[in-house]
Amino acid sequence: MPDFPAPGILFFDILPLLKDPKHFSKLTKELSAFAKFVDVVAGIEARGLILGSAVALELGKGFVPLRKKGKLPGATFEESYGLEYGNDTLEIQEGVLGHGDRVLLIDDVLATGGTLVAGVKLIHQCGAVVESVAVALEIEELPGRSKFAGAFPDISLNSLFIK
Repeated sequence: MPDFPAPGILFFDILPLLKDPKHFSKLTKELSAFAKFVDVVAGIEARGLILGSAVALELGKGFVPLRKKGKLPGATFEESYGLEYGNDTLEIQEGVLGHGDRVLLIDDVLATGGTLVAGVKLIHQCGAVVESVAVALEIEELPGRSKFAGAFPDISLNSLFIK
């Protein structure tokens, strides 16, 4: 999708994959394979919520959402980050993860890496451990992988498709 959400941005939309039940099921199973020893799955708003909840069901695990600022009730931890087209803030509810919980973090697309770095920082604020991160699509020409590896060199970052 050219020029979405801002002029000059080429947005990669995974919604056609989610619409088809065979593709959605295959995507869920393949993302689930990146979980080794996890207690819970976390997903980043917006499409990571959809994928993460499906992966959690596939694995028989609970699901924790990482939402945009102001979308969660009660006390939250928050982390701001930069995007290709601006800044944003993610939140997670305090107490939703236990100290030492092992987490698989899911998102749809890895672009600049800011969203995933913020997601890991939020999970760490809860005292939990990110066992691995999985995305459906990685945009290779953007610096997401190197940014993530620079921040968290010991966390496995997995992509199903690289564009």
